[in-house]
Amino acid sequence: MRMLRLPLLFCALFLLPVACKPPAADDYVARVGIERREAPSEPIDSPNTEGAIWARSGGGSRIIYGKPGERPLMALACEMRDGAPVVAYTRFARADAHAKAILALIGNSHVARLKIDAERSGEVWIWKGTVPAESPELEALTGPRQIEATVPGAGSVILNPSAEPGALIAQCRSLVGERAETSSEEEFPEAAE
Repeated sequence: MRMLRLPLLFCALFLLPVACKPPAADDYVARVGIERREAPSEPIDSPNTEGAIWARSGGGSRIIYGKPGERPLMALACEMRDGAPVVAYTRFARADAHAKAILALIGNSHVARLKIDAERSGEVWIWKGTVPAESPELEALTGPRQIEATVPGAGSVILNPSAEPGALIAQCRSLVGERAETSSEEEFPEAAE
């Protein structure tokens, strides 16, 4: 009989509080409330890119894409971050403050998904991101065919065929090898002699 009391006592102590909690209810939100947030901005239309081209800017380590004489649509740049070369990309379209998204690149037999965040640029927020220069995700930009670049809410930009993005990425990737040689020379100076 004593053995039977122990399981009953256990059930009474531990299962009773669980059984006393009310189940979820449809009016929970009305009773408790939920913090409201503003909805994202309305999506913009995809720009017309007929006649748009890539052009060198900023001393050769940056290229911009757009129609000559008009506002640029995208930019690619080779930059050094924490001692490593990265490809920085910008989609010149208004973004919501602190928003995060994925830049989808489709072209040259590749599909890539790159992180892109809203960053303040003067009075507005635009889309920017970086990826290591040796990332295979960049292969979508290195071929000779048309590429579609899409940011949700910012439309799709058709990137007309050009060798410029591939040349910039190759130039940036060459810095990876230079960085490796330089660091090995610093670590083993006798090997460099």
